[in-house]
Amino acid sequence: MNQRRTFFAVIVVALVLSLQALGCQLATPAPTSTLSPTDTPTSTPTHTPQPTATPIPTLVPTPISLLDTGEPYLITGEIPYTSPFFIWGVRDAFVLLEDQAGFVNRDLEFTFPVSSQVLGPIEIDKDETVTYRLLLPAIPQGTYVDVDNDGAEDAGVQVFAVAYWPNVWGDTFLEERDGTGWSSADASTVTDADREYEITGGVLIMWAPDDQQAFPTGFGDDGMLFTTDDPVAPIPAGYNIVNLDEEPFRVYKEAQPKIDLLEGESAVADYSDMDYDEAFDALLEQMSKEYAFTEEKGIDWDALYDEFAPRAASARNAEDFYLVVRDLTWAIPDGHIGIGGGPMLRLFYDERAGGFGLVLAELSDGRVIVTQVLPDLPAERAGIQVGAEIVRWNGVPVSEAIDGVIPYFGPFSTEHTKRLEQVVFLTHLPPGEEVTVAFRNPGAGTREIAMVAEPEIDSLLAAWASYDELALPIEGEVLDESGLGYIKITTFSGNYKVMTDLWTHYMEEIIDLDVPGLIIDLRINGGGSGNLANDFAGYFFDEEITLAYWWEYSALTEDFEKQEIPERIEPAPLYYDGPVVLLVGPDCVSACEGFAYAMTQKGRAQVVGHFPTAGAYGGVGRGQVTLPDGIELQFPTTRSTTPDGKVIIEGVGIVPDIAVPVTEESALGVRDMVLEAAVETFLE
Repeated sequence: MNQRRTFFAVIVVALVLSLQALGCQLATPAPTSTLSPTDTPTSTPTHTPQPTATPIPTLVPTPISLLDTGEPYLITGEIPYTSPFFIWGVRDAFVLLEDQAGFVNRDLEFTFPVSSQVLGPIEIDKDETVTYRLLLPAIPQGTYVDVDNDGAEDAGVQVFAVAYWPNVWGDTFLEERDGTGWSSADASTVTDADREYEITGGVLIMWAPDDQQAFPTGFGDDGMLFTTDDPVAPIPAGYNIVNLDEEPFRVYKEAQPKIDLLEGESAVADYSDMDYDEAFDALLEQMSKEYAFTEEKGIDWDALYDEFAPRAASARNAEDFYLVVRDLTWAIPDGHIGIGGGPMLRLFYDERAGGFGLVLAELSDGRVIVTQVLPDLPAERAGIQVGAEIVRWNGVPVSEAIDGVIPYFGPFSTEHTKRLEQVVFLTHLPPGEEVTVAFRNPGAGTREIAMVAEPEIDSLLAAWASYDELALPIEGEVLDESGLGYIKITTFSGNYKVMTDLWTHYMEEIIDLDVPGLIIDLRINGGGSGNLANDFAGYFFDEEITLAYWWEYSALTEDFEKQEIPERIEPAPLYYDGPVVLLVGPDCVSACEGFAYAMTQKGRAQVVGHFPTAGAYGGVGRGQVTLPDGIELQFPTTRSTTPDGKVIIEGVGIVPDIAVPVTEESALGVRDMVLEAAVETFLE
């Protein structure tokens, strides 16, 4: 299929299918979420956490020796979250006694020593409350750091935070590919993203080998912890809990302290309790500062405010306000901007839930043909057949009619993606609306008929490229005739551990079998974790590659600042040196595009496709907003550039080296012309 499966389409599909399963009416309102992974995902997570069989106790019997001393030995707490991305990796996650030597030394690439990693289980209750427990070892094996500022060499202390971690690569413990440095979210500490993730509050766990050590009692004049101006004081031997939110710091012992983790920078901006006009003002204020592509896309925020603020002020109900915000998002050409929740389903039904059982495709020669006719719907009753050419729509040439369509699930970062969605929504109108259609069935002359749109979404679902929800996220095989390897990756989100295990398996087999060439199919991949995508790309490079730098808005400087550590490709434990061809299309979005971009570096892979990728490559992890009436919105707050500052991917996509025309055979699914072109590339 050559149609789009956007994030917003996924939302409506999920909602409508849920309603159908419950036997409800299509117009019944239902809750939804506007989601996209933290790094740069754009697909809806499919995992709903389930309660584990055995609950985690909040207390356990305390040994007599510990009762006497109050020495900490069990930490428990909750992990509150508002971000929709939190649960994506939760199936293989734990809390970690996280060695803070990286922060003490301001080393963002500090790798947590395996010997220091003390892990604790998490539990998700029926109400999706996440709790944890962490048993402390008698003597931790973290990194000793000397933080007493006395100028003499001391044994030092070990400093830890409690942090939530999903385990992605390798064995039970974290490795470098899982993450480095120190946690900036879902931890017992508070960090400031505008100050290079300085720890500014929260709770630390500290262990001293004897009673001869000292520890800071405050941040000092520079407001930074573990610097030379910190005031210090002696501390007791053993474990100590340090509350950084009190002045001076409170250092104490407690056998079973309860320490809730802090969501930090991943928290959703919540304007849900405001009046409509206040919420709109707050949203525009945030977007005008933090939206990542204002200059590149020529966004005039003052003009947008003048256009939409009066409508927000006059909104009297959820539908009014939803339409204001939706129309605002449509005015910004960015595939990562979107809105969901609230009255979306009711409005969708009123505006676009009417159809004819007709699925169309626009060919490269300009013709528009019918690729599917669903039974017992107006198109079939009118005699329209698969393969028919649509000539006119409501009296105008069909191409001109497509030009005027406003796709319901916009906006889009690229014109080719928008055009494909315009083709989809040409046939989706308010129920009861009549159209006239001139068409030519195969081998027949032109006919003109009138059809009335009936409530149906099956043709809409059929128009979007899709995949088997029960299929594995990564599947591979050796193609029989050519002997080439073929791997299809349908997401970079979901169960990360399953994905990395599958990827490692297939790469091991590809290398062991000495496969002469590899085709990687990315044509349906809604994105996910950019870090995971880069790690996958590492299997095709034998040297480090600098890809890009991320830029984020800083409230401190009121401008976008370049992150210190670049986005890189690091060589993986396995290396495939054979030729690679990528299959792409507009359903390759976000992190999928990042993987494709990485694979094109140094000419590592050729790209084949009908169209470029979606061209939507902003990070949305910090751009999640909750508005009144359950309306949720997201927008990208980070952009990725080359070292010299040129924005990559966004608005352009990954353009195929070999562009394959859309023909009748490919549109009708008779032949996979893109895959054939990839195989032909190897044969040549």
